[in-house]
Amino acid sequence: MTDLDDVWGALGEILDPELGVSITDLGLVYGIHDEGDHIRVVMTTTTPICPLGSYLRQQIEARLAPRQVEVEIVHDPLWHPGMMNERARSQLGWAEPALQVSRRSR
Repeated sequence: MTDLDDVWGALGEILDPELGVSITDLGLVYGIHDEGDHIRVVMTTTTPICPLGSYLRQQIEARLAPRQVEVEIVHDPLWHPGMMNERARSQLGWAEPALQVSRRSR
């Protein structure tokens, strides 16, 4: 058995090479499953045509070695910026400002 919290922590150290932000903070990792004899990581990329899928797969396999790892890249659901956590939003300057609503008296 593997402590999945340790696996999440290890994946949190892998940065998207274009953005310099953790793949877990970006919300690219959808799930981690202990399959008994291996760990299965279900993840996505920022777009279905992103060329970094194989790079990220290699980074995950290397980071989790010597465990056997299966990386499944899916695009359902499609990734969107709302999947980022606050740390990623802050790093990318995407902090959402408070909604300002102006109301006039009638």
